[in-house]
Amino acid sequence: MAQNTPDETLSLLTRLSQKPGVQSTLVLSRETGAIVRTSGLISNSTSANPNSTLPASSGAAPENYTNGKKEGGIQSAEDVASMVWSFISAASSLVEGLDKEDEVKLLRLRTKKNELVIVPDPKFILVVIHDTPPA
Repeated sequence: MAQNTPDETLSLLTRLSQKPGVQSTLVLSRETGAIVRTSGLISNSTSANPNSTLPASSGAAPENYTNGKKEGGIQSAEDVASMVWSFISAASSLVEGLDKEDEVKLLRLRTKKNELVIVPDPKFILVVIHDTPPA
């Protein structure tokens, strides 16, 4: 399996984040699920992205607002990271159960309001959240 370099991973994230309707992006550690970089989501931690070249999220918003939306919208960066980590783990278990030689390459989750594109890489998990286009 070919492994992306950090530059290739950042290039992929940049390309995905420039699509129309993108609200936010996350880069998670594949090993731990920790947030490496984030943009567009409010983080509860000021250290979530200390070396980010992407716009950092701000922790200055009121607690009942996330991503400029009242509760019920997209959650904090940490909440999304935790949910994505659980989703990747479940999807990986499913794929392993089907074929131990196979692996998850891409996950797309579409809801009425958002679509998440999740790209598991050997070192990182890339997440792009964008608006669901009208039907």
